[in-house]
Parts: sequence; structure tokens; C-alpha cells
Amino acid sequence: MDSIIVRGGRELRGEIPIAGAKNACLTLMPATLLSDEPLTLTNAPRLSDISTMSDLLRSLGAEVTALQSGQVLAMSSHDLSNVTAHYDIVRKMRASILVLGPLLARMGQAKVSLPGGCAIGARPVDLHLRGLEALGAELELADGYVAAKAPGGLRGGTFEFPVVSVGATENVLMAATLAKGTTLLKNAAREPEIVDLAQCLRKMGARIEGEGTSTIAIEGVDALHGATHPVVADRIELGTYMLAPAICGGEVECLGGRFGLVEAFCEKLDAAGIAVEETGRGLKVARRNGRISAVDVTTEPYPGFPTDLQAQMMALLCTAEGTSVLEEKIFENRFMHAPELMRMGASIDVHGGTATVHGVERLKGAPVMATDLRASVSLILAGLAAEGETQVNRVYHLDRGYERLEEKLSGVGASIERVRGQ
Repeated sequence: MDSIIVRGGRELRGEIPIAGAKNACLTLMPATLLSDEPLTLTNAPRLSDISTMSDLLRSLGAEVTALQSGQVLAMSSHDLSNVTAHYDIVRKMRASILVLGPLLARMGQAKVSLPGGCAIGARPVDLHLRGLEALGAELELADGYVAAKAPGGLRGGTFEFPVVSVGATENVLMAATLAKGTTLLKNAAREPEIVDLAQCLRKMGARIEGEGTSTIAIEGVDALHGATHPVVADRIELGTYMLAPAICGGEVECLGGRFGLVEAFCEKLDAAGIAVEETGRGLKVARRNGRISAVDVTTEPYPGFPTDLQAQMMALLCTAEGTSVLEEKIFENRFMHAPELMRMGASIDVHGGTATVHGVERLKGAPVMATDLRASVSLILAGLAAEGETQVNRVYHLDRGYERLEEKLSGVGASIERVRGQ
């Protein structure tokens, strides 16, 4: 099993290109199931999750071809041969559930295994199912699968999400594009990935209004056509690499970044004493002077502070001056990185959904274990600032969400290398 070695203490200077958003691409790919014409995605990230979704789509009869070293995905679902998404693929990734809505909308039936994924809480799919039921879907859960049918096709309806759910909003939004009549989604997620999906679907002929707000209206059409669409920049990768010079000094420009993607995050960086400048090419980040200041963070649905940047922010605050309180309101069991940071000398108290971080002057390198995707990269960020050598084990999580991480960080001066497992 691979591990990553980080030798800390180096300032970072240069440019880091930001890839297309993993979460956006994993949503856009199932949209190919809605049409028998080709869908091409540009600026696709080169990640293991993208490969998994490609395998899933192929298992349904779709054609998926990676071009230009994987940054272009050419897809076609003109000859779907299967409406069952089997457990052996779906178990690898929670985003697999996003084939349910498109399959049901176009084929009138679908059978999808309940998904697996990373260990950061239950993350149930009940909102996906309730939203589809509001469009007339008939659902049955048996033997670990969701069997759905709509013999006469889906019909428009109104559904208010009891809590904001990005995945459920995406699934129901895609299904509604082919439903008869008008669908109204209330308390919908507002993330940039939702906006990106709606823009792509509109290029395919869908009639959608209100994306980026809490109410989305969709007027169903008889069929969608082909399109070409660029995947939006990954705001979580962007935020992660913005923290690199913040945590160990220097100045880095994140190419392709936009302030609007990470506004709440930038507000916390500013309060901590980190300058963020929007340039014509991206976002330039540097400490203002000296040690950073403690700040309190509460994760919230977009446009609030992203839960997927909480672990990385904790790594930064480990060496802040003062005490910071991080409150996790999106997922339970998402402080598993805290004990590993404590192995590096951090002072952290965790009580339920709250972590109190008492800043220390410096961290020290140590062997640590990655528990999930964002925890993995938080330990690498901590290693950049730590004295000595940090060995991060079980880094297979990283490959699900960060392409060429070692190359990007070493390109701005970090001492980082991957050690291949036996």
C-alpha cells in the first residue's frame, strides 16, 4: 500500500493549476444517460472516482472514452443494454446513486445497489428516493437494491427537501428534465456543482430556471440532445492548495480559481491573517505577516464554509496563535483526522460535533494514518509545516480526489514523494 513522505519547513512559491471539480464531474457523467446523443466533458479531473463512474456507465451499456490524457470524456448512451447498477461497482463510491434518476427518467425503470463510499457518517439516500417518489416513481427496497419504475414515465411535481442535500438535488433535477410537466424543487442545494449541472443540462435542451437559489423550476421535455461542456474548477482542491502557502509560508497562485467559488472560506482566511488576491489567472495566496490568528469555523451548506475543507482548515489552525473552535454540522464522525494530527504535536479536544484546537508553535513529523479523502490531505498539509519527516499511510483515499498531488506541490517547492507499496 502506497504512502507519502513529506519533509516540512519549506516555503512554497509558484503556480498550481486547479483541476475540474470531482463532485461536478461525477454528477455530469450520469447526465449522458438522459440522451441517446453524445455528451462530451472537457476539463475533467483524472481521478480514480472518475474511472469508477466510467466503469459503472459502461456496465449499463454506455460508451465512455477518455481523450487528451483523460481531461476530455467522450460519452454516448445511444444503446443502453442494462438498467441494473450492480453492487460490485456501486459499493466503491457513493456518487453511483446518481445514475438512478437519469435511468428511471429515460428508461422507465432502474435497479441500483445502495452505495458505499467513505467512512464519514451514514449519509443516507432517503432524500433521493423521496424526491423521485414526488415525481411518480414507484420504489421498492430489497436485498440491498433500490428497484424503481415509472411505467408511464415520470411526471412533474413539487418536492421540498427537509434538509439541504446536494446529491439528492442533483438526482431529482436530472430526472425532472424528462418528466411530463413542471417540477418545483424547494430548499434545493445551491452549490456551484448544481449550477454547473444545470448549465450542462440546458445545453442538452433542458428547461431549467433558478439554479444557484433555493428554488429550482424544471419544465420537462420529450428528449435531450448532445452537448459539450467544461467541468467547473474544483473549489475543494482550490481551497486545499490555497492553504499550502498559508500553513508553511510563501506565495502561491492557484490557476483557474475564482473568489466566488470559495467566498466563505476566504473570509476565514482573511480573519486568520492570510491575504487572497484575485488575479486575471486565478487566486494568489500568502500570509500577511508572522503567525496566523485563531478563528472559529462552522461548516454549513453552500454558500457557508464547506465541510470538505474542515479537515484542511484544522491542520492550519493547529499552529495558530490562540484557540479555535470548529463545529461540524454537515456530517457526523468527521474528526477522525484529529488523533493523527495530535500524533504530530497538535492540541485538540473533540466532543461530539465540536473540535477545540489550541494552537502550538510548531508540529513535528510523525507516521500517521489517513482515514478518508479530506483527512488524508489535511495530514499532508500539516506535514508541510512540521519539523522533520511525516509519513502518511493509506493514501489510496487521496487518489479519489486529488490528481497529481505530489507533482503539484513539489512544483512550488515542497519536499514530497510517494513510496509505492509492495
